[in-house]
Amino acid sequence: MEENEIRAALEAILFVSNEPVKLDDLVEAFDEPAEAITAQLDEIKKRLDDNNGGFILEQAAGGWRLATRAEHDAILKKFFAKKGENRLSIAALETLAMIAYRQPLTAPEVSELRGVNSTAVIRTLLERRMIRVSGRKEVVGSPFLYRTTREFLVHFGLNDIRDLPRLEEFGDLIGETINEDVVAAINAAPEPDYSTIIEEPGADIGEEVELESAGSEQHE
Repeated sequence: MEENEIRAALEAILFVSNEPVKLDDLVEAFDEPAEAITAQLDEIKKRLDDNNGGFILEQAAGGWRLATRAEHDAILKKFFAKKGENRLSIAALETLAMIAYRQPLTAPEVSELRGVNSTAVIRTLLERRMIRVSGRKEVVGSPFLYRTTREFLVHFGLNDIRDLPRLEEFGDLIGETINEDVVAAINAAPEPDYSTIIEEPGADIGEEVELESAGSEQHE
C-alpha cells in the first residue's frame, strides 16, 4: 500500500475503535512492517498536533487511540454532565486512588484508610472494570486483593501504571479535588507486604466482592 493509503486506513481504524489499538494488531491487519505502520502513526500524530484541532493521537494502555485535547475538558464535562453521564463519585475516585497508589490492597485495608466501610464502593469499581481481583492475602480470612485494570489505564489516558502522576497531582488527572486527609492517609500507608500475597492471575471481576465488614453495607 502507498503511504497515504496506509495513513488514511489507520485514521479510519482509530476513529471507529472504542479502545486503544495495539501495534501488533495493526501490523497483522495491514501485512506491512511495523516500522511502516509506526511511521504513519507518527505522521498522524504530528498532523493532529500541528493542526491544533479537537483531537490528538496518544498512546494508552499499550496501544494507540484518538483522544480529545486536555484544554477542552471543561466544556466536555459541562456538556456530558447535562447529558447525565454516569461518572464515578468522589468516594469511588478516592478509593480508586488508594488502590492505584498502594496496590494490591484488600477491602479491609481500603476501609481502614478511608475510615468507612468501602465494600459498596469497591463493588462499583469492579462493575466499572476500574479494578480487578488479583489474588488473596495470606492472613486470617484470606481476603481478596485488588489491583487496577487495563480499563483504568484507558479511562485516564495512561500507557502504563508507572505513568501515574505524583499522588498530589492525581486530582488534576481525574478532574476532581481529592481530600487532603485521603492523600495523607495514602502517603502514610505502608508498602504492601508481598510475602503475604497469594497471586491468582486468572481472577478478575467475575469474582464476588467479599463482605469483610460486620453489619450492613454503607452505600455511597
